[in-house]
Amino acid sequence: MRILLSNDDGYRAPGLGVLAEHLSAIGDVVVVAPDRDRSGASNSLTLDRPLRLEQGENGFYWVDGTPTDCVHVAITKLFSAKPDLVVSGINAGENLGDDVLYSGTVAAAMEGCFMGCPALAVSLTGTVLAHYSAAAEITCTLISDIMKHGQGKNWLMNVNVPDRPSAEQLGFRVTRLGRRHKGASVVQQTDPRGRPVYWIGPSGPPCKEISNDTDFDSISQGFVSITPLHTDLTAHSALVDLAAWIGQ
Repeated sequence: MRILLSNDDGYRAPGLGVLAEHLSAIGDVVVVAPDRDRSGASNSLTLDRPLRLEQGENGFYWVDGTPTDCVHVAITKLFSAKPDLVVSGINAGENLGDDVLYSGTVAAAMEGCFMGCPALAVSLTGTVLAHYSAAAEITCTLISDIMKHGQGKNWLMNVNVPDRPSAEQLGFRVTRLGRRHKGASVVQQTDPRGRPVYWIGPSGPPCKEISNDTDFDSISQGFVSITPLHTDLTAHSALVDLAAWIGQ
């Protein structure tokens, strides 16, 4: 199995190295990641300048662009045929609910899906972030199970793993995306020359919901969250109403 591995934390990120090592036991792995942290880059492509593709000191390839750039360049230039799987991660921190709209980790996997490959994004949730190996083991198990039954299908999964040892993992739950409350306001500061600068504030807390089937619920209860995603953003439930509003 040919696997393309990427991330949004940069080609030196610890989660990337650990996952590359584990994935090498189940397939031939090519790693192409950004040259630096590009968290929050979402699905952006670099169109205003050329991109550079180089091989780093750790043997991984890096691109001086976004996670989406990395996957796009890798599939079109480093593979003679499409990889069998695109994996993105292990991200340093959660990608839950609304996070997927901003996440470079999810965007890298999504680009693989756009280009016709099954894809999976994996993130480690928590504050200390000490158990990347456990998350990598879980990722390999999921890949084996899903590829066995989903071979030939162009699926896209978002996986979040609690930061705990393998022996303390409680299992898997298939979830839907939750929602967050509004994020904090921007933080204004002053640079050394007296000019105002602004930091984007942290994400808001998860919204309380009647059901307990969201990715937030799964993680809060100590389970691995697996959320199937798709790239069709059409609001199908609004099609009839919209047609009526415009007199169609």
